Amino acid sequence: MKDAMIIDGRSISPGETRFIEIDVARLPSGTLIHMPIHVFRSNNPGPCILLSGGLHGDEVNGVEIVRRIIDSPWINHLLCGTVIALPIINVYGFNQFSRDVPDGKDVNRSFPGSADGSLAAIVADILTTKVLPHIDFGIDFHTGGASRTNFPQIRYAPKDERAMQIATDFHAPFTLHSSLISGSLRATADNLGKSIVVFEGGESLRFDPFAIKEAVKGVRRVLIKRQMIDIKSPKEKGTILLKNSTWVRAEASGLFVPKRISGKKVKSGQVIGKIDNPYNQFTHSVISPKDGYIIGHNNMPLVHRGDALFHIAEE
Repeated sequence: MKDAMIIDGRSISPGETRFIEIDVARLPSGTLIHMPIHVFRSNNPGPCILLSGGLHGDEVNGVEIVRRIIDSPWINHLLCGTVIALPIINVYGFNQFSRDVPDGKDVNRSFPGSADGSLAAIVADILTTKVLPHIDFGIDFHTGGASRTNFPQIRYAPKDERAMQIATDFHAPFTLHSSLISGSLRATADNLGKSIVVFEGGESLRFDPFAIKEAVKGVRRVLIKRQMIDIKSPKEKGTILLKNSTWVRAEASGLFVPKRISGKKVKSGQVIGKIDNPYNQFTHSVISPKDGYIIGHNNMPLVHRGDALFHIAEE
């Protein structure tokens, strides 16, 4: 903290706040695309925290979460440490309402990336080489995809004790064990000795006010616990630790009507939804395979056999 932090050749001194735009690549039209980064530094030493959204371009809840944190009055008055905030990692996907970049690749499966690789690999490389070396830990914000919504939850690798503590301090409604996935931001950070937890809330291309508020409150708790900000801590309503999640899939095609939704407790054998034939020729009941909580469900009214309907995890 005594020395300046260098990101993409730009210097950020202790006590300084800076907005940096890292060049990524150009569109076919010639328009240059940047990755925007906000850096908030205290004069006093402390942890460096990454807050990132928009790794999948259509997951707008994460973008709004980071934007609200940047807009908060307390972020400019850190008592110690540094916050690096990236509202939109995948600017290409964000502009196209797409999860991926234009070449069809998932940035979150392209880490650690390559400066000479695919567009997804280039985006991943920027984070790996220019951002991750500076951080101690991070919180990456996501939503459900493909018309599936996730109840607000924090996920961490069960063998990472620091990640477990971050998740505990965040205090989301649900806390889940989640193994690292090869090629992901979390796995690459772990290889560098950094810990990243993932917040999931809401669905893609749709704001979820409850999930956004829960995420912002969680970030405040994490910063308060590390004495980085001096504000009133949000009330804690209790978190439920979950594991061994299972997707319940459609056994028939038709019109899907959920009977239970995300956040609800269910029992083994309970009817949690139904699938109706559009010509009213049959009705198929969707049954919970175990006791647990619904952490995500499908909002698509028309489903095909094999589609994911409910994500259920055990307490």
